[in-house]
Amino acid sequence: MPSRFVPRLRTLARAAPGLVFRARSRARPEAPRRILVAHHLLAGDTLMLTPLLAKLREQYPQADIAMTVRKGLAGLYARRPYGVRALVYDPQDGATLDRLFVDRGYDLALVPGDNRYSWLAAALGATWTVAYAGDRPAYKSWPVDEFVHYAGTPTAWSDMVTEMVPGPAPRPYRSGDWPAPDCAPFERSGRAYAVLHVEASTPLKHWEDEKWMALAEALSARGLEVVWSAGPAGADTIRRVDPAERFLALGHRLDFPQLWHLVAGARLLVCPDTSVAHLGKLAFTPTVTLYGPSSARLFGKGEFWRDAPFFEATVSDFPCRDQRLLFKREIAWVRRCTRTLAECSRPRCMEGISVEQVLRLLA
Repeated sequence: MPSRFVPRLRTLARAAPGLVFRARSRARPEAPRRILVAHHLLAGDTLMLTPLLAKLREQYPQADIAMTVRKGLAGLYARRPYGVRALVYDPQDGATLDRLFVDRGYDLALVPGDNRYSWLAAALGATWTVAYAGDRPAYKSWPVDEFVHYAGTPTAWSDMVTEMVPGPAPRPYRSGDWPAPDCAPFERSGRAYAVLHVEASTPLKHWEDEKWMALAEALSARGLEVVWSAGPAGADTIRRVDPAERFLALGHRLDFPQLWHLVAGARLLVCPDTSVAHLGKLAFTPTVTLYGPSSARLFGKGEFWRDAPFFEATVSDFPCRDQRLLFKREIAWVRRCTRTLAECSRPRCMEGISVEQVLRLLA
């Protein structure tokens, strides 16, 4: 079975000498020539780093900018949005570490999530590393040179991460800023269609089956073909929602570049707060995202995507959306819920969103 132990040991062995012998008089580079964004975030969180990439490119137009990504996301970055190189990284796959070690030597490294990846930055020869304060345990942050803090007032996380870089906020996203990725051919609808993505990382983000079907019927009555979508393991979810197979089930068979094209070609997209919602932002497809346990304020479009046709369906101030953690840091203004099925048996926050509310946003 794959193990994180050996890759972590190799990372530590590469990082430790540089930390022991690094000069004490160092300072953050004013004009870094090589920049690394180091993380192992999930797909949606990775796509929400787009404003950070945009700001890095604006502030350092000549820099070589690289970012670690999961293997499944690499295709989305193959045409180098904002001139960024995607470095495939899997903490359990030593071969990906081998390739990273060949590409060592960065003037600046940014760690936007878990600070354990500051050790990866050190192993790759980063001379100055910036990360968020407050991660625990403390040893994860030993290689960090500069700490930044999360916003003290309600702010989209995608906008918050830009504060890791000095200078003004990046120009708001415009349609076409992200180059369409190449993809393998796949089945496409010949008619105007809507994508309904019915799955998320937890059942507590799932909308009721009957509401999905009611929405599908309403959109079909408007002349749109309905295309079901889900994650790679979501075929059963689609069958449960539409047991009679009245509408086309397609999205669960696609990789991320193909899914990007499916979303880009749609007249509209409806989905829970999951990675597909952020594809809607990038493709500038009219999107309604259902925010139940998650926070529309924290994970919505914010300032960077302010011009995108992106709409947030939620029940404001739902009483048990009361947890204040973001990447294991407590933030006073954050209101979200990351409870498990063992702690919460029903997604009442999702059940509070009506089909009529979604249709009004699509009007």
